[in-house]
Amino acid sequence: MEIWKRNLYILWFAQFMVLAAMNLVIPFLPLFLQHDLGVSDPVAAQHWTGWIFAANFLTAFLVAPLWGKLSDKTGRKAMLLRSGIGMSLVTLCMGFVTSPVQLLALRLLNGLISGFVPAAVALVSTNTPKEKAGYALGLLQSGAVAGTILGPLLGGLLAEWVSFRDIFRVTGLLLFGAAMLVLLFVREVNKPQPKLKAELLPNEETGLRRIIHTSPLPGLFLTGFLIQFAMMSTNPFMSSYVQELWPGGAFMSLMVGIVISASGISTMLFSPLLGKWGDKIGPQYVLLICLIGTVVFFIPQGLVNSIWPLIVLRFMLGMCIGGLIPSVNNLIRKHAPEGMESQTFAYSTSAMNLGNLLGPIVGGVLSGVIGLHGLFFMAATLFLMNTMWVKYTLHRAQSPRTLLSRLLQTKL
Repeated sequence: MEIWKRNLYILWFAQFMVLAAMNLVIPFLPLFLQHDLGVSDPVAAQHWTGWIFAANFLTAFLVAPLWGKLSDKTGRKAMLLRSGIGMSLVTLCMGFVTSPVQLLALRLLNGLISGFVPAAVALVSTNTPKEKAGYALGLLQSGAVAGTILGPLLGGLLAEWVSFRDIFRVTGLLLFGAAMLVLLFVREVNKPQPKLKAELLPNEETGLRRIIHTSPLPGLFLTGFLIQFAMMSTNPFMSSYVQELWPGGAFMSLMVGIVISASGISTMLFSPLLGKWGDKIGPQYVLLICLIGTVVFFIPQGLVNSIWPLIVLRFMLGMCIGGLIPSVNNLIRKHAPEGMESQTFAYSTSAMNLGNLLGPIVGGVLSGVIGLHGLFFMAATLFLMNTMWVKYTLHRAQSPRTLLSRLLQTKL
């Protein structure tokens, strides 16, 4: 098997393990706080849950560029091992906390040493042939989504057999196992070769300044931020929306699970296909088409009055989401300055982490003003703005006729 394919398949499974592990216990944080840490007030438990959930994104947003810069010097495999082993040790410690403050501190620490997913993306993108990059990044995205979907399910099954503290320990072991997979089977061929100071031209920019001045990277960072912000402004409130559409209905938990997983399943299925399509017609075209699709499928979600159309719309939305982040990553890979690929991906990750952090906060505040239905219209508006931004930054000199002709000339 070619080395890039072996790396891809191993990292798909390793990333699946990491995302599944991180989602084993997060959905059950309120129960852990109430049953194990003595937070008896449900309102206080919800507040603590929000802070503990956001803590990881906050510190990850702050330090991701530092890890990216180090990755361009030491290699992406080293960053995978650092992140996997570090997170496994911190998560094992979470199983021994005795107060919410201790858990919050460990989540902040976990964000500081995280970075497995961006390091995996950087390694795959820089060790895969250019003509296969879209397919590889799409397949890698499907592994992350599969872990995100199955993590809560596996966590629920484990909770029937072991304690919440034991789930933290299982999570730590899974993270350590992912790191061992990387150590034993992943081979980094195109290791970074950063320029020495003596080799730099007198006026050559380095670091963030060079990245920001490389078009269209700033636009792609903003695109990634808006994608995550729009998604996270609605996702945390999906269970409340299902309760509104299914009042007093039987199997409420099952229906919530179906609605939440519908978009994830279609994302997992279509990410590799859309990535392969991007290799043929260009990732900028796939990105634009998928952004338009998200607008089309978000608006009706705010108009439905039954659970069944919502499930169909969520599945169709997930199909479009499957082409967003892989296309952004593929474009970043194409335009990143040579020798600074990991730093560029790290700044992109920071932008998306900021969207993950602010989306639930803004959505929670606005839900009391515009209602749950209004959140879907807000998300559609954000995606429409994102579509216009991508059209301006990536398709400025191209007409809709050009896009249509490319689609007609290319088969998936």
